[in-house]
Amino acid sequence: MPSWIGPWEIAIVVVIALLIFGPKKLPDLGSSLGKSISGFKSGLKDAQEEMKTAMNADAEAPASAEASFATTTTASATTAAAKEPVVGKEPVMATTTVAEPSNTEIS
Repeated sequence: MPSWIGPWEIAIVVVIALLIFGPKKLPDLGSSLGKSISGFKSGLKDAQEEMKTAMNADAEAPASAEASFATTTTASATTAAAKEPVVGKEPVMATTTVAEPSNTEIS
């Protein structure tokens, strides 16, 4: 308990609560307050578990993505090598030219 809350302060709060709500409503208020606190705690636990699950899924995703990329790259390289025309014993490399952008300004 914090040092600034003493037994007199607690007694004053209890007396004021009894005066405002009455002795019949006070147990209902206490039980509803306890239920709300336990609900809040269980909500925090659920959120922490979801966060851990999401973090584990994110940690595993790059490893599987890298494996998928490696498989795809190997498969496409094999397919590309099979489609290239062969002259003699060496494959013929196709060349492409790239047009350079013009330096004209648009007015």
